[in-house]
Amino acid sequence: MTTAAAPVPHMPGPGRGSDYADLLRIVRQAGLLARRPTHYAVKGSMTLLAFAGVWVVFAWLGDTWWQLFVAAALAVVYTQVAFLGHDAGHRQILRTRRANDAVGIGLGGLVGMSFGWWVGKHNRHHANPNVEGADPDIDIAPLAFTPAQGRATQGFLRWMAKHQASLFFPLLFLEGFDLHWSGIKAVRRGGLRARWVEATLLTAHIVVYLAAVFLVLSPGKAVVFIVVHQGLWGFYMGCSFAPNHKGMLILSAAEELDFLRRQVLTSHDVLGGRGVDFALGGLNFQIEHHLFPSMPRPTLRRAQPLVQAFCAERGISYSHGGLLPSYGHILRYLDEIGASLRGEDALLRARRRQRPA
Repeated sequence: MTTAAAPVPHMPGPGRGSDYADLLRIVRQAGLLARRPTHYAVKGSMTLLAFAGVWVVFAWLGDTWWQLFVAAALAVVYTQVAFLGHDAGHRQILRTRRANDAVGIGLGGLVGMSFGWWVGKHNRHHANPNVEGADPDIDIAPLAFTPAQGRATQGFLRWMAKHQASLFFPLLFLEGFDLHWSGIKAVRRGGLRARWVEATLLTAHIVVYLAAVFLVLSPGKAVVFIVVHQGLWGFYMGCSFAPNHKGMLILSAAEELDFLRRQVLTSHDVLGGRGVDFALGGLNFQIEHHLFPSMPRPTLRRAQPLVQAFCAERGISYSHGGLLPSYGHILRYLDEIGASLRGEDALLRARRRQRPA
């Protein structure tokens, strides 16, 4: 992981409040905030065609173990559908919120997610990236992203936090199941703008999905198909979002940073070509996405050099690196937290042994 300039102090200096306005002016003049309806029409049509095509292949193959390859393909298609839902949630696709919400709710229904729940959670993340106690993306029970989070755990969760570097990627296989369950809990709890629409879509997804799998496959193959499909979908989704902020600067609620620095210093870009753009759904340009959430996905690559040059000019650290090194940085960071917990527990055990009987 590399940076383009030395990190700035946590406290913003005089005049820094206008930096974002300067960058926004540059981006607007380059026309990078204009919507790209043709791109999304083509992208959306191809993604939905692939979604339907995989299910056609599933029905054609019948009761065979070759269906596990279909499960893997379906995991990829599910993730690509979810990426489009992400873009709709940020109003990148259509002009109005209502139209984007309609697209997002429909796409969420295809993969069994609650769009309304996810948008609420994701908006909190964007407003408070890596802010302890405010960002839901660093409030994950099995993991500790700060020593304080680790010390607050007990029992099995503390054991997991101590070994979280080894458990991180295996845990991602559960992400797909968690997305389904979180959506179900959200519609049961209420508070969603289109609660009953989403409840209907989630119910329909579960019924149609399970009916299709168990009608085509024998019970044993069906269970394995579901585990492989949902596990790989969750793993793919987790691997797409993990490099964006994990291992980056963690802020407390009391720390004052202007919007530009708050978004840049807590985010990380993944380098690569068009293949990486496709595989990560544009999330590899996380810094640019956080600075301009409504910027259409296809223009993020053009914005990246402008933002990087601007940050270098203003002396703002700009973190970027390859995909595998980014994962390595995450694991090292998680292991540092886990090692501190293991050290604390070892010291506590040593003290207990030294106590007189």
